[in-house]
Amino acid sequence: MPDDNSQQLISGGHLVAKALKAEGVEVIYTLCGGHIIDIYDGCVDEGIEVVDVRHEQVAAHAADGYARITGKPGCAVVTAGPGTTDAVTGVANAFRAESPMLLIGGQGAHTQHKMGSLQDLPHVDMMTPITKFAATVPDTARAADMVSMAFRECYHGAPGPSFLEIPRDVLDAKVPVEKARVPKAGHYRASTRSAGDPEAVEKLADLLVHAEKPAILLGSQVWTTRGTDSAVELVRTLNMPAYMNGAGRGTLPPGDPHHFQLSRRYAFAGADVIVIVGTPFDFRMGYGKRLSPAATVVQIDLDYRTVGKNRDIDLGIVGDAGLILKSVTEAVSGRLNGGAVKRKAWLEELRAAEQTALDKRLPQLRSDASPIHPYRLVSEINDFLTEDSVYIGDGGDIVTFSGQVVQPKSPGHWMDPGPLGTLGVGVPFVLAAKQARPDKEVVALFGDGAFSLTGWDFETLVRYNLPFVGIVGNNSSMNQIRYGQAQKYGLERERVGNTLGDVRYDEFARMLGGYGEEVRDPADIAPALRRARESGLPSLINVWVDPDAYAPGTMNQTMYK
Repeated sequence: MPDDNSQQLISGGHLVAKALKAEGVEVIYTLCGGHIIDIYDGCVDEGIEVVDVRHEQVAAHAADGYARITGKPGCAVVTAGPGTTDAVTGVANAFRAESPMLLIGGQGAHTQHKMGSLQDLPHVDMMTPITKFAATVPDTARAADMVSMAFRECYHGAPGPSFLEIPRDVLDAKVPVEKARVPKAGHYRASTRSAGDPEAVEKLADLLVHAEKPAILLGSQVWTTRGTDSAVELVRTLNMPAYMNGAGRGTLPPGDPHHFQLSRRYAFAGADVIVIVGTPFDFRMGYGKRLSPAATVVQIDLDYRTVGKNRDIDLGIVGDAGLILKSVTEAVSGRLNGGAVKRKAWLEELRAAEQTALDKRLPQLRSDASPIHPYRLVSEINDFLTEDSVYIGDGGDIVTFSGQVVQPKSPGHWMDPGPLGTLGVGVPFVLAAKQARPDKEVVALFGDGAFSLTGWDFETLVRYNLPFVGIVGNNSSMNQIRYGQAQKYGLERERVGNTLGDVRYDEFARMLGGYGEEVRDPADIAPALRRARESGLPSLINVWVDPDAYAPGTMNQTMYK
């Protein structure tokens, strides 16, 4: 039996677990290593689930995905050296996607500092450019305090990742409980929900009341701030067209009279007032050049540094998208004077542009060709989705196809890597989504190249009994790059460094204990998807798609011009 004095001691790993518990963390994603196992021991005591994966990149991506699904920060724990470097891509992806997560990395003992200890690397120096906060825990008594500090920094401005390294002797050592600062849940972070400058909100309300052809883009921060209801109320009150991107997809359901998808470029060229919510003027927006120079442009963002970057704006508002949009709706109340009704013609004009774009694509969406046209595949997937289907896209060209066709039915039901364009997020996002929301169906579309990066963690999904419907759009190529090479160097050099083997991913799934099926005839796609759903297993439907069909978004990429 331990004596009274030992009962008053607590280790660094247990302090870390207490801080994770205070933040509301329910699961950590990890790949084991000797530097970090005391955190596991603490998590067992605190009731935090420890989910072990096969690659640290998967752990980091899963922490990112968990944050997106739940609205709470995710956490990954990896060992020192290669464990931490393997997780760099997942942290970088969360950084560009504005996803709050904490990566905890091991480190050699302080007593062996600069001596060449096992797996010693300058982790903090490496992580600083791709995190909102990166630091070393200097003392065991500070372990919980610094975990809380790292989480606090995750929410400074736009959300993002933090990194902590904990030397092995700091983590394993024990200190008297009274010497350790353990921040109390809910008492170490202020509210970050800013409703924006009231004068700017009034100005935006006035602009929208008098606009004849307004348009709004609802980006990922609408979902990050859980501002869906406020966005919908604004759009309907003002009778204005809404376009959605990133995690903002699903804010309005398909079929809603204000939901538009295919006419965005047309709208942005003809609108007199354009409101961009929670989306930077990056490559996805043509760096702002696709907006009419004559339009009044308004940008709303959590991050002051993003507003007005790459393109001049007429009005910028920094703050919480949901609160700002709600305030604007309140400000226009009683001032519309029939202005919303006058926008009927504008909505009809855009709906006609949508129909024209759809009619042009319809033959491919219904194509019976074999190999299967990618548009037919993503059309079948779109028809397959239910109100409760979380859709995950992981790939290049095939996911570019899906971005024009697949429409999530509900808010928070779309997941893609974000602006870093990272391949390999699919399996870890499935892991996080299905763990966090077991009541939801998860449907994931992979390019065959993308699946290859993290596909071995399909076994993790089997091990944890996390069923999902997976589809591999298989063209045995990195086709988005292949197109660019063909354009730049000619057909005789289009196959350099981008051609993959004809892999039977359905057999791979069965080998690991999941459900697998191969599809070559487009008529077989829907039945195969249904059988995957009914199997109750992690699944992969291997669909052979036409390698010579390219998405318009691939062909329009500026790097190939």
